[in-house]
Amino acid sequence: APAAPGAPAAATRLVGVLRSGARRTVPQGSRVARVSAAKVWASGAMPKGATVAITGGTGLVGSRLAEALLASGNQVVVLTRDAAKAKVPPGVRAVGPTEWQGALAKATAVVNLAGEPIATRWSDAVKDRILRSRVETTRAVVEALRVLPPGSRPKVMVSASAIGYYGTSNTETFTEKSGPGSDFLARVCREWEAEAARLPEDVRQVVLRIGIVLAKDGGALGKMLPLFAIFAGGPLGSGRQWMSWVHRDDLVALIGAAIADTRYRGAYNATAPQPVRMSEFCSALGAAMGRPSWLPAPEPALKAVLGEGAVVVLEGQKVLPDRAQDTGFVFEYPDIAGAFKDIVK
Repeated sequence: APAAPGAPAAATRLVGVLRSGARRTVPQGSRVARVSAAKVWASGAMPKGATVAITGGTGLVGSRLAEALLASGNQVVVLTRDAAKAKVPPGVRAVGPTEWQGALAKATAVVNLAGEPIATRWSDAVKDRILRSRVETTRAVVEALRVLPPGSRPKVMVSASAIGYYGTSNTETFTEKSGPGSDFLARVCREWEAEAARLPEDVRQVVLRIGIVLAKDGGALGKMLPLFAIFAGGPLGSGRQWMSWVHRDDLVALIGAAIADTRYRGAYNATAPQPVRMSEFCSALGAAMGRPSWLPAPEPALKAVLGEGAVVVLEGQKVLPDRAQDTGFVFEYPDIAGAFKDIVK
């Protein structure tokens, strides 16, 4: 495999694909490198000509990650189930399962983002797909890496998980030190992370427990924007549930930091440092769009439409990114108003 990504100082150099933004205060004299979203893609963050393999590379996050990697002079290969059908941007190569091992042998890093959408009506079959799409894809990547001889493996694997790991609560605050929950999504995350933990010892493992990803062109926000545009937006359920969110560009930058900075190991919460309740989330979205947030979607209606899957929008958790910030990562969009201002402009 190519040489390992650079040391912490390397992650602070470079031309930003993302704009500069707010800074988290680091104590004077701290030796922690300050890594903002705007700087993480600097020329030294990843070597020119590096190859990053991505599962889920055509999704909401993976497609943006691929664009950022290409823009910073690297190569991207998408590991997919059907290379012929994969819609990848120019310059990105897609390979099917029989070619995964060969592609991984040439990669500097692998980013594992694959998973069936969860914001839908759950049946037993859907729940099975939600679990298997994550666990089996991660298992396939790990098995391919284990077969490769030492010295030919990528140096790091950044694997997605989700804040569903912690279960739900209206009162608790969760950090990376918190234990797992016991509901279905917590089980999915535990099994997902367990597969990633089977990596060979010479591959550095980073797990990102990702919150609600905000982007105009997809995800939960992509479904809410049209409703607010026609004055039909408002909070879901009680409005008191916590929303631990992250701007997509900050998430992409955090993935870049995890690849580039060898201090990143283990689990990190990929959420903005200022989670909000659903009512505040919708009020901020309405304000950014110049629309009221007055038409709530009642809990019974959501349960009628989504069944057990309504838990995704009716229950939440307050999650803080302690480890990322302690490692020096600076969120470009730490507050919801600033995130929405950028997204809906």
